[in-house]
Amino acid sequence: MSKADWEIPPNLQPDPSDYSFDLDAALNAVVGLKCHAPADAFTAGVLGTERVGSGVVIRDSGLIATIGYLVMEAETIWLTTQDGRAVPGHALAVDQDSGFGLVQALGPLRLPALAFGDADRLRLGDAAVFAAHGGRHHAIETRVIGRQEFAGYWEYVLDDAIFTAPAHPFWGGGALIGTDGRLVGIGSLILQQGDGKGRRMDMNMTVPITHLAAILDELLAYGRVRRPPRPWLGMYATESDDMLVVGGLMDGGPAEGAGIRPGDRVVGVDGDEVSDLAGLWRRVWACGSAGAEVRLNIQRDDRLFDVTIRSADRAAYLKAPKLH
Repeated sequence: MSKADWEIPPNLQPDPSDYSFDLDAALNAVVGLKCHAPADAFTAGVLGTERVGSGVVIRDSGLIATIGYLVMEAETIWLTTQDGRAVPGHALAVDQDSGFGLVQALGPLRLPALAFGDADRLRLGDAAVFAAHGGRHHAIETRVIGRQEFAGYWEYVLDDAIFTAPAHPFWGGGALIGTDGRLVGIGSLILQQGDGKGRRMDMNMTVPITHLAAILDELLAYGRVRRPPRPWLGMYATESDDMLVVGGLMDGGPAEGAGIRPGDRVVGVDGDEVSDLAGLWRRVWACGSAGAEVRLNIQRDDRLFDVTIRSADRAAYLKAPKLH
């Protein structure tokens, strides 16, 4: 079922009378994104060439915050407003470390901007609204159920992610809006967690807007944050039965070129034992900046050996945005 055909159940939709701010005006700041990446884009095999999600107007000039994987290597971007207008957009920046993406509307949106809230003040149990493009019918009342570190298999760690439930089914680039009507996060993922009784709970992982506020000026001025890029291996790793296992490799990436194989177990980095994803990526990043050699301690079948990988800057593999 497509997003256009689906609505949040009425009992989960936010009621404007429950909020001290103009809920409908806040929801109008959430626009639809439809992005197309070329078939030869480095990320096309993983993310596809057609990507659909949401974004949030954060400045009256038409600047939009979204999640970076939607607009990474995007060749064309179309923004859709609540009243059905379609406006072209241009990808300004993607920050690999935080996961945020920025898009500039290339025509007048005439939409209110959502001000940044204080995500650091969110506590367990706090209420919020998670909104995808589409107004109240695509918004959900939710609550914070977790504030903790999150590590992704794609060489990503977030120190203090926000987890909310019930989950929104169209999470990518959606707005997490606090009870004061301000933007406190951008939706990134949906995750499942068992409760030990055979029941599954779905939750959204949201990137706190605090991370964007800290780097926004640099992203707008330079298209990137002016810091040395982290070493990147082009390796997907997963936690399985208390082991770190290579689940896949980016075609043409450093790890593949060094001989790493899917199924290899990573037991350490440069002799230091690693036992979880966050520890693995943090130890890799401690080797220096992009270009540094990273020595992985590998177990393959019954053999233990080392593989030295010349790391790279992930951005060097990606197509730069083109302004049409």
